[in-house]
Amino acid sequence: MSWDEWEQLKADAAAGGSAPMQLNQAPSENGSWAESASGDMKSDKKAWVKAGDSVTGLRTGVGKALVKLADGQTGLGDTSGCRSAVAQKQLYDSWKKYVGDVSDRCAALGGLLQKVGHDLSKSDQEVKADIEKLEVTYKDTEAVGGRTGGR
Repeated sequence: MSWDEWEQLKADAAAGGSAPMQLNQAPSENGSWAESASGDMKSDKKAWVKAGDSVTGLRTGVGKALVKLADGQTGLGDTSGCRSAVAQKQLYDSWKKYVGDVSDRCAALGGLLQKVGHDLSKSDQEVKADIEKLEVTYKDTEAVGGRTGGR
């Protein structure tokens, strides 16, 4: 698509005014979204709670992975004097933190979804702000060891 075509599409859209959007409904039989819209947003509390329960439930699998990760370190012993053992320990520590953070993130996000399902009293902006807080709290960890550039 050329720049001129893009500009024309934007101008046409601006001239037509804003069209209502509804994502929870298919078009009516005549194919018009606007005519099929009821004007009211519908939400199913059970779906929110189920989503929250499912996300929180992911902690079980993550916890098992954390146990297997720890079991894999059994017998490593003293890492001094062996660079590969030091690198292994750094990698383990990094993944242990990461997997623990994933578990905590599942708990926090699952709890948030459950809460939204129970009361649905927060505005979209408040829910978005809560999710953004989670994204800041549970940023991915920095890379440990290895090469940071190309080969």
